[in-house]
Amino acid sequence: MAGDTKSDRKFCAFLRGVNVKGTNMKMADVCSVFERTGMKEVSSVLASGNILFSAEVKAEELKEILEKAMSEHFSYDAFLFVKTQKEIESIFHENPFAMDSAYHIYGFVGVDGIAQILMSEFEKSEKTFGEEAQIHGQNFYWKVPKGNTLDSQFGNILGRKNLKASFTSRNLNTFEKVLKKI
Repeated sequence: MAGDTKSDRKFCAFLRGVNVKGTNMKMADVCSVFERTGMKEVSSVLASGNILFSAEVKAEELKEILEKAMSEHFSYDAFLFVKTQKEIESIFHENPFAMDSAYHIYGFVGVDGIAQILMSEFEKSEKTFGEEAQIHGQNFYWKVPKGNTLDSQFGNILGRKNLKASFTSRNLNTFEKVLKKI
């Protein structure tokens, strides 16, 4: 693509629902699917569906191409969200919460407008002690005491079927690992 630098073509696809609730897949198989669609420099970070790659395809086309290939290969409804290196840096560095070993901090990636939807749902939910959420820039962040992620009311909202095509989340530590490898 004219005008792009090499770093502009580096991406990470964040897959939703990988290796949870019966959707099990080996990252080597996922990487193979990406390679068959023409992606280059494909590798994974952790087993939770974080796939690094480079591509000549326009960013807005990648989601459709990759979801179709993943759905066909693994026989499930694949949902993934593609972010550039710059967008991942933004998610990681704009985190509004101080790191605290007693808490998990999650960043969310998803469709346009998802941060406002998540904040609205968070505001309506009952909070555990110390649980917080903020929007910073275009990014939604959630801080929850360790051990309460799946038990919190907001955590349960995140699993709703009507939201699964709209976002996925990662612990901020995962974004850091992605940035170190990208």
